[in-house]
Amino acid sequence: MIRAVIVDDEPKAIQGLSWELTNFSKDIEIVRTFTKPEEALLFLKINTPDCLFLDIQMPTMDGFQFLDQLNNRDFPVVITTAYDEYAIKALKHEAIDYLLKPIDSDDLSATIDKIVKYNSRGFNSDKMEELLMNFNRPISNKKVTLSTDGKLIFLNIDDILFVESDGNYSTIFLKDNQKMVVTKKLKEVNAILPDLEFFRTHNSFIVNLTKIKEFLKTDGYVVMESNHKIPVARQRRSDFLEKL
Repeated sequence: MIRAVIVDDEPKAIQGLSWELTNFSKDIEIVRTFTKPEEALLFLKINTPDCLFLDIQMPTMDGFQFLDQLNNRDFPVVITTAYDEYAIKALKHEAIDYLLKPIDSDDLSATIDKIVKYNSRGFNSDKMEELLMNFNRPISNKKVTLSTDGKLIFLNIDDILFVESDGNYSTIFLKDNQKMVVTKKLKEVNAILPDLEFFRTHNSFIVNLTKIKEFLKTDGYVVMESNHKIPVARQRRSDFLEKL
């Protein structure tokens, strides 16, 4: 039996999801529901469910802030939201799945299958590689997983200076003048890198914000610690300055 916890500030949303879950699977039991994320955090500090269904937009604490405060998580998290703009951020927080409200029956059924597989740890090597590539380690570990030359590389984000697009590939510029080419488009690399430390300044570049030496506003580019000059697109400059 899969013991599930639901956190959502809307009681009607909890009621609807509870009904869907219990009617779609005889293997799921809703052990607790919470409309206040603070109360859910207290519960999860001393209780470990088999899965957590978590709403994103909540007034006192959003779902991502909730996950940041959730220590020693050893259960799958499913993000539920009415807004599709949070998909990439959900991946960065290692959510096992992402359900868009109103929840589609087929999507929910697929999510339940993922929960079962996660809890059984029944991954073969291909599935494990896929999991590592799409759902990276928590940001606190300061590593990302990338695939290159038929192998997985666990890379310290502090070693990354910037990333440059090369069509269907991306070149990662590292410390000590090293480079790494990965078979991912820039937008895919951008989805993997933590947005607290990285920013896409241009269609062709992502920079590590902690490795910037100068920002020349008039010319519209940054100078990295390696002295590389990276352009900052005009339409992205205000967002870039907010990140600094």
